[in-house]
Amino acid sequence: VQLQASGGGLVQAGGSLRLSCAASGFTSAYYGIGWVRQAPGKEREGVACQSSGDGWTWYADSVKGRFTISGDVAKNMFALQMNSLKPEDTAVYYCATEIGGCADLNRGAADSWGQGTQVTVSS
Repeated sequence: VQLQASGGGLVQAGGSLRLSCAASGFTSAYYGIGWVRQAPGKEREGVACQSSGDGWTWYADSVKGRFTISGDVAKNMFALQMNSLKPEDTAVYYCATEIGGCADLNRGAADSWGQGTQVTVSS
């Protein structure tokens, strides 16, 4: 699977950003696609995931109510809308996929990774 992420940047606390991910080369009809982030000195953290089969979504507690994952399975285009951003959201964000669902993505692991995109939230 090839993943191409875009978006990110610098924003003040309380602001919004949108990350996009273009995917191709899926070998399974059932997969999870989502976002994993890594802040300096910290382990990778699952942020959000969407299942291709039924559209089921999962969010980390730290982003619930602020972030929204969406996707067009037919077009293989996915996005993460991030609102009410906080300085602690600062990290490199990776678009990622997992064959079969979101079980590993929720823990910050994945089968395929896109390149990271930096999100910086200033206080």
